[in-house]
Amino acid sequence: MDELDEAKQTELFYVIGQNVKYYRKLYCLEKGKMTQENLAEKVDVSTSLIGNLESTHIHQGISIYTLWKISHVLEIPIEKFFEERNLELKKA
Repeated sequence: MDELDEAKQTELFYVIGQNVKYYRKLYCLEKGKMTQENLAEKVDVSTSLIGNLESTHIHQGISIYTLWKISHVLEIPIEKFFEERNLELKKA
């Protein structure tokens, strides 16, 4: 993988992770408590996976199936995770 591909992959992981965090917190405001632990349990993944996704310091990949399950738990369309919403990219 060349540097450009690696940078795009890092950016994609960042956007997805920050959107997972955003929509999880939005769920908390609108529908009730949804901690990283709650989300991980409902999606059947480790809490550390959710924590790594939401971290700005770790570039965590995720399967489409797991992302789909997160979208169903948070009750949002999966494509929302790919939207760049004024996210300030933190360069590694």
